[in-house]
Amino acid sequence: MMPQGQPMTDYYNVTIRKTEKQTSEDDMLEEEKKEDRTTTVDLSTDSSLVIDISDALSERDKVKFTVHTKTTLPEFKSSDFSVVRGHEEFIWLHDRYEENEEYGGIIIPPAPPRPDFDSSREKLQRLGEGEGTMTKEEFSKMKAELEAEYLATFKKTVAMHEVFLCRLAAHPKLRKDDKFKVFLEYKQELSVRGKNKKERLGGLLKGFAKGVDEALVSSQKDADEFFEQEKKFLVEYHSKLREATKNADRMTRSHKLVADCYIKISTCVTALATSEQTKFEKFFNKVSDTFEKVRKIEGRIASDEDLKLSDLLRYYMRDTAAAKALLYRRAKSLSEFDNAKKALEKARSKNKDVSNAEAAQQKASDKYESISDEAKKEMEDFKSRRVQQYRKNLVELTELEIKHAKAQIQLLKNALTSLKEL
Repeated sequence: MMPQGQPMTDYYNVTIRKTEKQTSEDDMLEEEKKEDRTTTVDLSTDSSLVIDISDALSERDKVKFTVHTKTTLPEFKSSDFSVVRGHEEFIWLHDRYEENEEYGGIIIPPAPPRPDFDSSREKLQRLGEGEGTMTKEEFSKMKAELEAEYLATFKKTVAMHEVFLCRLAAHPKLRKDDKFKVFLEYKQELSVRGKNKKERLGGLLKGFAKGVDEALVSSQKDADEFFEQEKKFLVEYHSKLREATKNADRMTRSHKLVADCYIKISTCVTALATSEQTKFEKFFNKVSDTFEKVRKIEGRIASDEDLKLSDLLRYYMRDTAAAKALLYRRAKSLSEFDNAKKALEKARSKNKDVSNAEAAQQKASDKYESISDEAKKEMEDFKSRRVQQYRKNLVELTELEIKHAKAQIQLLKNALTSLKEL
């Protein structure tokens, strides 16, 4: 039970750490965490720059990540080092990439989502308020379930931040950025603050204007058939992903609700075993134990579906949005190129500032060609990475579903046999 008077946010301080000496169980958990981190992105086989989040601490209103780097690249001062970074610093790094025109033809890896544990905290708060309406055993089981849910959310938050850095480290161009090097190597805080209300409003208006521009640009037919097909595909694909993610989340929630129902059933059957009809005590205890074991399997099913399917869909929904942003930047550069050509024609007709107009037209042309060449490679890589990761996760999810189904069947068979013997 939560200590009386202790704030909910203090109660849920969580730390994930890797230690040199671990028990075999710790090793198994560590392997599971490593597996979690590779579910949404293919990590590079290049060992010249390897990044992971070795420690993470959830405090009252923020999460601190210890970013560990091992490298053989000469531009770094050391081959093995760590720094502590907050979520806002990850966002700062992502924004630096998006604002740099040098990366206009690259799919910028999506920024990690902001840590959000409010839902789990609210559930535990409601559970604490309703403690008097349930038995001690039922309360303990429900509390354990919510704590496990909170820890799973925390671990996924760590994983998404690590995936973002690994994507950057795996890209041959993005990994060379000076800001990335500062993020990884600078020991002090980067003094990055969150946006104030005025900046958030400005960002909202800017995002709205960008959305209007994207709509206008996307309505124009692209002369390059490859990009025209990619544009149509991404618009429809993003919409389908959004719907699929909602359905996957509903499926996961349903399994979690079933697991919660099993807790109540198990508790009620246990109460029957302690009633005056003592001759049924063994029978009811066996039934209660069966429901408890089935609940654990149901909980694992929900966790696996959340990890292998829901998280995968959610990640690629953000990655698809990043790919759409790339096509928008290319279309915008084409529009700038067309405007530069018109300005050159106008300058020639008036025989005024022709050299400046020619230079501007050449610059716009070079920018458009550069973005187009890089964008084509990026889109092909995006498709290859996406197909490979979907195949991997769906195969693993299917194997886990079969494994859990067999476990449930065997559990029920054993339970029936034991009940018959009673």
